[in-house]
Amino acid sequence: MFRVITISLEGSAVVMGVVFTAFFLLVVFQRLAELVVARKNEKWMKDNGAFEAGQEHYKFIVFLHVAFLAAVFVEGAIRGFTLSSIWVVMLAIFLVAQIFRVWTMKSLGKFWNTKIIVLPEANVVSSGPYRFIRHPNYVIVAVEIIAFPLIFSSYLTALLFTLLNAFLILKIRIPAEEYALSKATNYRDSFSKD
Repeated sequence: MFRVITISLEGSAVVMGVVFTAFFLLVVFQRLAELVVARKNEKWMKDNGAFEAGQEHYKFIVFLHVAFLAAVFVEGAIRGFTLSSIWVVMLAIFLVAQIFRVWTMKSLGKFWNTKIIVLPEANVVSSGPYRFIRHPNYVIVAVEIIAFPLIFSSYLTALLFTLLNAFLILKIRIPAEEYALSKATNYRDSFSKD
């Protein structure tokens, strides 16, 4: 069945361009919708006494994500929007990551944000995926940065942005977030059993 789909999809560059563009725009629309949610949550949190941390590196995170999307598009175009030999697996992984993304956002509710915004004295969320891992959203983003480009044979983009994301998230973002949370919430107590 997958072989038939692959052959019919790869048969026309125009069809592949349309498929790629539709998928790409869907991802862009999802990210823009998330920014709307993040701004609404930010306003609610700040109205309730929250503070922002990590502002100095946030612009690099935004740049990384915009550059990632641009790189997926450019490399995809250069490669003729061809599907990789593992596109079915990468698409499945990407779609599962979206389910986990929604689960993570719903678990955090009004506390979900793209920025580090901390409401002092709030109880740290430890339900949903947070029962199993401290930073599920960063794992999801890492998976997406690999899976999305590999659907459309954008191997260089997957490699480059996986490395950039790992450096930015592991070396800068997570320590900044954990520091802010441990100073103002019950974060240390919530994860002391680890």
